[in-house]
Amino acid sequence: MYPTVAEVLALPVLRQGRPHVVAGAAGLDAAVRWAHVAEVADIAHLLRGGELVLTTGVALPDDGAALARYIGDLAGVGAAGLVIELVRHWHEKLPPALVEAADRHGLPLVTLSRETRYVTVTEAVNGMIVDAQVAELRAAERVHETFTALTVAGAEPRVVLGEVARITEQPVVLETLDHEVLAYDAAGTDPGELLTGWPARSRAIQVGERTGYHAGAGWLVTVVGARGHDWARLVVVCAEPPPHRHRVVAERAASALAVHRLVAKDSDGLERQAHRAVLTELLCSPTPSAELLARASALAVPLTGRRLIGLAIRPRITATGRPALSTPPVLRELAEAAALSARRAKVSVLVGPDDVAVRALIALSPEANADAVLQRLASDVHEARSSAPAVIAVGTTVSGPAEARRTLVEAAHVAAAALREGTDRPVHRLADVRLRGLLHLLADDERVTAFAARELGPLLQRDAAAGSRLVQALRHYCAQGGNKSAAAAAAHTSRTAYYQQLARIEQVLGVRLEDPESMLSLYVALLAHDIAADVTQPSDEDSPGRGTQ
Repeated sequence: MYPTVAEVLALPVLRQGRPHVVAGAAGLDAAVRWAHVAEVADIAHLLRGGELVLTTGVALPDDGAALARYIGDLAGVGAAGLVIELVRHWHEKLPPALVEAADRHGLPLVTLSRETRYVTVTEAVNGMIVDAQVAELRAAERVHETFTALTVAGAEPRVVLGEVARITEQPVVLETLDHEVLAYDAAGTDPGELLTGWPARSRAIQVGERTGYHAGAGWLVTVVGARGHDWARLVVVCAEPPPHRHRVVAERAASALAVHRLVAKDSDGLERQAHRAVLTELLCSPTPSAELLARASALAVPLTGRRLIGLAIRPRITATGRPALSTPPVLRELAEAAALSARRAKVSVLVGPDDVAVRALIALSPEANADAVLQRLASDVHEARSSAPAVIAVGTTVSGPAEARRTLVEAAHVAAAALREGTDRPVHRLADVRLRGLLHLLADDERVTAFAARELGPLLQRDAAAGSRLVQALRHYCAQGGNKSAAAAAAHTSRTAYYQQLARIEQVLGVRLEDPESMLSLYVALLAHDIAADVTQPSDEDSPGRGTQ
């Protein structure tokens, strides 16, 4: 808000006097709150600090001790500097005692070799200060309007942080009280450099107040919370002490973030959103970038030098044989159960729900017992979800972030394949889902889709045209291994009627169901068809031909 001594000396009205800094050059960055003309030696008690004192020196003593005391008094009240005109009292240079005292106290001492109209100087300096104050007030008003609008609109954290970065032109980070990065805006700087080693760096920074500047780190920190419940810190990274308006920006942003958390309490938490964003990018990036690895590390989940295991958690199939609804509240509950279990086990893990499942990526040290960790996590999640069981699937353990995508994709395929299995396992692995798992891995292969359409096409068309349930009858037959009596019982149909359905199936498809290869081909085609339906319509529980196997 206030100009520095150096900026004041650069004004034309002072440049005309040929200013020369003779002592205290280290204090030229001091802020000038006001310009004050004083032709008396006993002036210090009338000052409040921050004044640039202007004098001709006519009233100053020539005694060295008195001059040193004069400088000491000015420095003691926080004067910004002293300007002396070398015209009336001293002409070529100042007394050495005056210069030495100014240097000792770090008080800028400036001489003017030409006569200068001090009234013009005070008008220019004080006008400059007033203009700066008015600009500051206008800026504060714009900040107030901006963040009021963001608060009313319930703006997302990334939008709020974007405004902080735009206004301050500095990087900004939102972190939990455990120093994990929830969101950030690098303001055009290198995100990797901003986030590398963040948790460790942040733990060392404490400001002792709700909003404060840590000069050593160059951080402006404000606490985020509402109703007495603090949950985060907002950090504006600025090498220089921030102006007052930047403090206002940080505090208004913290208020907007706190209100957003209260209003959006039914949506995913910021921590889950941050985790989900990293997981999504890992799935989309065959080679994770340095920035992505830094973001994961800033969430206290380092991926480099760790063994990684992908997890997928989905609500288990219901008693009717249909998948449990993967609604956002159910998935949030599963995600929080997994995250809580990981915290209890002191395991680093990224956890984030997507549209149908909870994805997770466990990062273990090379010495950790992976099986023991998985069993504990699974046990805790199943216990937390005892009223609504879930399928927990894991991918292959991989050795680094370059293979993170592989283990996450495998886990998702295993979970989808295990949903309709009757086997009740704490953890499902790729080896457990066998043929169904293989078909899930090949679900996007056009050759598999073409095979299923070729095998079942006529039957599907017949069901669609006649309203029959021949596909369902075939599914029961295959599920019972060709045992007609057991299949009829599973279909809740009389043997006579069921045998007639099987005969119609053979007629439509032109095959003999007793032939092992025919039954195997049809069973594989049914599995592939169901998997394709799950992939394209995961929430369609009432598709024709779907039901208990």
